[in-house]
Amino acid sequence: MAAKGKVLVTDYVWPSLDLEQEMLSKAGLELVEAPNGDEQTLTSLAKDAVGILTCFAKVTGKVLESAKNLQVVGRYGVGVDNIDVQTASRLGIAVTYVPDYCVDEVSDHAIAMMLAWNRRIVLFDTGTKTNGWGSVKLNMPIMRLRGKKLGVVGFGRIGRASAVKGAAFGMDVLAYDPVIPANQVAKQGARPVDFPTLLKESDFITLHVPLMAETRGLMGRDQFAMMKASAVVINTARGPLIDEKALIQALRNNQIGGAALDVLESDHPPKDHPFMSMDNVLITPHVAFYSKEAMIELEERATGEVIRVLNGQMPDNLYNKEVLPNARAGLPKS
Repeated sequence: MAAKGKVLVTDYVWPSLDLEQEMLSKAGLELVEAPNGDEQTLTSLAKDAVGILTCFAKVTGKVLESAKNLQVVGRYGVGVDNIDVQTASRLGIAVTYVPDYCVDEVSDHAIAMMLAWNRRIVLFDTGTKTNGWGSVKLNMPIMRLRGKKLGVVGFGRIGRASAVKGAAFGMDVLAYDPVIPANQVAKQGARPVDFPTLLKESDFITLHVPLMAETRGLMGRDQFAMMKASAVVINTARGPLIDEKALIQALRNNQIGGAALDVLESDHPPKDHPFMSMDNVLITPHVAFYSKEAMIELEERATGEVIRVLNGQMPDNLYNKEVLPNARAGLPKS
């Protein structure tokens, strides 16, 4: 029996919702697009929704509490830190996500940021276009990557892919992940180490861990103090993994070499944010996940998960398995 009802899309960053519209319509569902991601707006629109699809907007407890018929919240993405999962589980609302859709894109981006930083690509491009050929003096510290150490923090899918790509440049890959056994890390060609060792030895450190209470502020004053003065930290995961005040201080004091950031603590940082004027910071606007192929895959899989739940079927990637005993959608128990 086809599902019926409204599915609220809180926000998206691709050109249109045509694909979602087609999939939901075929399933007997109506797509409702939110004009903005404000809590008040979402609370109002969620009242008669049976499903929610969300990208970056916060699906708070208040939004969930207002949605008496809501059965599923589907995340366009890998992490679910913008969803109040605890409240969703208590209310019997399934939370789905797409944990493996942009592995190549994010690992490519992390390595690209390392290469762009080390080879000073932006500096050479800007200098040449502004002041002419050969205008940039060759007095900056560019390293030969072969033999240098790449520290990978978090050895899940993206971390492992980044390690493989770093090794292709002849780098010695160190990995820290308290969840994955050391022998599994070693089988992937990386050297398993504890966190302090990774911080002290790495020339580049790339972060690939989810945002949770244990990882918030993972990189702070103490961690930057352990790093080499020439080392660079790369973050394509979640902004709050890094204590920005501590990073700004470390950069201003030349305590570390630099930072390459695709994410910041705020999704909408002000134009006068200190990072925007720092020569030792490379910034991209949270685009590491993007490719045309990845976007199509993300839209199809996230929408498909919502449809499956609304049809009473087990989704491929249910985040809150604890919801099963009292799921509003009547999902199979296994």
